[in-house]
Amino acid sequence: MVILLFFTGLWYLSLFSQTFFQHRYAAHGSFTMSKFWERFFFVFSYLTQGSSYMSPRAYAVMHRMHHAYTDTEQDPHSPQFSTNIFTMMWRTRGFYAAVVKNTKAVEPRFLKNLPEWKAFDRWAGSGLSRLLWVAAYVSFFVLFANSYWWFLLLPIVVTMGAFHGAIINWFAHKYGYINFRLRNTSKNLFVIDVLMLGESYHNNHHKNPSSVNFGTRWHEIDPVYPIIVLLKWFKIIRFTKVTP
Repeated sequence: MVILLFFTGLWYLSLFSQTFFQHRYAAHGSFTMSKFWERFFFVFSYLTQGSSYMSPRAYAVMHRMHHAYTDTEQDPHSPQFSTNIFTMMWRTRGFYAAVVKNTKAVEPRFLKNLPEWKAFDRWAGSGLSRLLWVAAYVSFFVLFANSYWWFLLLPIVVTMGAFHGAIINWFAHKYGYINFRLRNTSKNLFVIDVLMLGESYHNNHHKNPSSVNFGTRWHEIDPVYPIIVLLKWFKIIRFTKVTP
């Protein structure tokens, strides 16, 4: 039971930091925040994503490229150019590493208004940091797992961020329904999305990338949107109509 609670908590906290900070804030500029709160969410993302932490800057660049080049060879993660979900994610990893190391030429339009904390990203994305997180996860499982079956969840824990990305970037371009006919394969994966905190409304998102609410129809409840409204009410963030 302890492992299940840990896994569930990590699933949603990691997913929240990704969709709130790296996706809606860094990639799309759906809202703004002060430098203090930006640094706060850098740390929050690191603590919740652990060994699968992604640089908000690199994530934003790669995701902007995905929107600009959806379903083409320049798309960092398109099922159209991968034979299976594993080759797609390996290709994505290559794109991400190239952006982090600045070995890939990136168009200036993808580099506007990016959150940057170079020193923090160097540590958070380092091999040593990831190794320490993995050691902490393994230790937790050794201490609290009352059956070897629980260790089947350990690979997902270690690669949680990539696991979340794989679900959306593969399945939400292959299965589901559409609200908007677009010139790409994006679909809404779930009718009611509790599992992916609104991220599975991918067709809606490709129609309105900078919208803070990923839901469109009455049943498409985006669980993160009320939290965003609450943070706005507390003046932690501010809504903006400016699109990167």
